Amino acid sequence: MASSVHWPNERFPADGNSLSSPVVRVHYQEPVASRRLAEAIRFSLLEMGLARQPWTVVCVGTDRSTGDALGPLVGDYLRRYAPPQLRVFGTLELPVHATNLVEVLGHLEEASGHAVIAVDACLGQASHVGTVSLRLGPLHPGTGVNKNLPPVGDIHLVGVVNVGGFMEYFVLQNTRLHLVARMAEVIGMALLEAAGVGFEGSWAGAERGEPSLSGSVRSLPGVATLEAAGGQDLAWPGSVPPRQSAGTP
Repeated sequence: MASSVHWPNERFPADGNSLSSPVVRVHYQEPVASRRLAEAIRFSLLEMGLARQPWTVVCVGTDRSTGDALGPLVGDYLRRYAPPQLRVFGTLELPVHATNLVEVLGHLEEASGHAVIAVDACLGQASHVGTVSLRLGPLHPGTGVNKNLPPVGDIHLVGVVNVGGFMEYFVLQNTRLHLVARMAEVIGMALLEAAGVGFEGSWAGAERGEPSLSGSVRSLPGVATLEAAGGQDLAWPGSVPPRQSAGTP
């Protein structure tokens, strides 16, 4: 499916609202979908003067709803493969949601200078289901389910997991996990590639005729690996602790 820089009439986000036009939109089954997202992430952070900052990814959502589990699934993917310099909030074990978002944002303020990337699920038009968009500016969580929560992120990624407009909670809870899991993998791969970590393949890539995931991690040529933030690593709630090497669960 061809991507577009315009996304008219997008509404009813599951747990995140976007007020800006998308930089890029791709379908998760599109060839090299993760690479196109990665390029857009790098370009956006470069334009904002944040490319050389350490990164923090805040994956919003909950494992209590299949549709809203997109963020935590991305967080788990990053936890498995990301280098220790990449801070991650929001996993299946320790999700970031309405009840603890303010607390997490407080911890983010303690580490100023990070580029913050938010990830969330949303509901939209039927023709947009399965697409992921990158937008500049913060994510506005909870708008689609009538929650007033603080914004998060310098840029954000949102994935349309189902159709919106009616019975949002019911729709989210009856969203196919297969779709959400495959979208989460594409988003996770895009973030890792943008950060300078790549894979020989993926499960989602295998569906598109690409090699299968081998689990090996390599540095992408021509892409600078994230610089360490320096200092003692804080034990933030929901964050991923540093590991001995990339690719270690």
